[in-house]
Amino acid sequence: MSTDTTVVANRGVRVTGLTKVFGQGDSAVHALKGIDLELASGELVVILGPSGSGKTTLCNIIGGIETSTEGRVEVAGVDISDVPPGRLSDFRRDHVGFIFQFFNLIPTLTARENVEVIIEMTGRGNRTQVPEFLEAVGLGDRMGSFPSQLSGGQQQRVAVARALATDPDILFADEPTGALDLPTGQQILGLLQELHRQGRTIIVVTHNASVAQIADRVITLVDGRIASSQVNDHPADAADVTW
Repeated sequence: MSTDTTVVANRGVRVTGLTKVFGQGDSAVHALKGIDLELASGELVVILGPSGSGKTTLCNIIGGIETSTEGRVEVAGVDISDVPPGRLSDFRRDHVGFIFQFFNLIPTLTARENVEVIIEMTGRGNRTQVPEFLEAVGLGDRMGSFPSQLSGGQQQRVAVARALATDPDILFADEPTGALDLPTGQQILGLLQELHRQGRTIIVVTHNASVAQIADRVITLVDGRIASSQVNDHPADAADVTW
């Protein structure tokens, strides 16, 4: 890896002076402490750090799930710094997709219906394309299966298809391999790499340093600050990542 110096944000992400404080007075917790960051459109970035380092809080603010205490955030050409919390749902609907560690599928809906429902909720995407998304993640033959009939890796693949259904500018993956065994985790990382090769901007949050091997760039957070930002000159193939 080589030390990163300049990155042009383009339609990626620009964060300036980002601070997040939970609570007040003596009990206040400073989760983020003046973060400055630029992510280029089309990058696959891993945000790495131990539990409590602020990495999930950072991504939740960039993704419009949380608001900052101070600082500015521009995502895909949209300045969300002053957007009221009640309007952030519009931003999320129009610009971002999320993949979470524990899938968050609706158990009473089939794989296909779990993808269709996000299109119905957001008004974005095309229901007729849902089979294509499920085919793309290797579940063309399991579209009628319920989550309980799918393995953990297959459920995560449904979650990936669901995140892609609204054609987001940026795809966030928060500990996407945390609940998976190594072979299944490698498959999910491989799927993220393939989506990246198609031009997607992907931000992966993880405490697992091995996952960072697949990234174009690795940003390490420690105690609410960026400890390092490094370009990965030779990202590893997901099949070669072990932990």
